[in-house]
Amino acid sequence: MSGYYINGTELLLQPTSGKWMPRTQLGISGDGHAIYSGVREFELRFQLGTPEDYNQLITFFDTIQPTGTAVVTLPRFGYSTYEFFDYSGCILREAEAGTYFAEHQSDLILIVSNIRT
Repeated sequence: MSGYYINGTELLLQPTSGKWMPRTQLGISGDGHAIYSGVREFELRFQLGTPEDYNQLITFFDTIQPTGTAVVTLPRFGYSTYEFFDYSGCILREAEAGTYFAEHQSDLILIVSNIRT
């Protein structure tokens, strides 16, 4: 399997870029070590999408947000080769969109959170 999927459904528009976000630093231990969150986030960016592309992202959010989680296929974190991996228990943030350009939405962003690596 290659590409980005949410709950087994391939995204209509594959992201232009994606990145693992730095983990949140929660504090410093008594001996000076940073204490980090146990979960990670991944940011998906799309330069230009159709209304249908954006609707798919919003529908995923609307379906999952009230009570559920998702299985999201992302590049495997910290692995020695580039491969995709299914992460379960993920939470989606509401997709953001920039301005319209010729009936398309620009600068789409989707954040996947609660990722346990």
